Amino acid sequence: MIFDRGDKIVFIGDSISDYERARPVGEGLFNAWGRSYVADVGSLLTCMYPEEHLRVVNMGVSGNQARDLEARWQTDVLDLKPDWVSVLIGINDVWRQFDVPEIKEQHVSPEDYEACLRRLIALTRPQVKGMIFMTPYIMEPNKADPMRARMDQYTAIVKKLCAENGFPCVDLQAGWDRLFEHMHPMSIAWDRIHPNQTGCMYIAKQFLSAVGFDR
Repeated sequence: MIFDRGDKIVFIGDSISDYERARPVGEGLFNAWGRSYVADVGSLLTCMYPEEHLRVVNMGVSGNQARDLEARWQTDVLDLKPDWVSVLIGINDVWRQFDVPEIKEQHVSPEDYEACLRRLIALTRPQVKGMIFMTPYIMEPNKADPMRARMDQYTAIVKKLCAENGFPCVDLQAGWDRLFEHMHPMSIAWDRIHPNQTGCMYIAKQFLSAVGFDR
């Protein structure tokens, strides 16, 4: 596994990470991680690698886009002094283009999305052991669906940046495609975005596989 004893892993993203995590910092007692995949990751790391004393922190905020992460990056990531940063962002950057198509100021183009992530990488990489990126997704197997086709552009950006920087990349979109060969997306998320408990665990398992979880 890529994590060392005592490492602190900060997860940052949108509602898929948030899921009622504690404020101001999602770490500590009383289900501070919330109910998302972050809680599943933290629980599995803690119970399966107890000797490593890893720290998991959830800093997801519902509704966030890439530019929102950038605005709070100093306080919600760098000031926490993480060893690793895991990023899942981009769903709302695409979604707003489809649920509020007339409100252009809420849209984030692929170019702006990529530029934002590049700035965050440049700022963060010298201060951490590494970064892990998870691809944005929509639970839509039909690749010709307009929102799915658009989301695939953002997924490709994340994969490209990970390849350029040697970061682990968790391709969640590909993961959903595999899962939905056997079930309908509605059994995981009625809105094709926010997963139920099964979906959260599915995300967690893909993340853990990417970081070398082997117990």
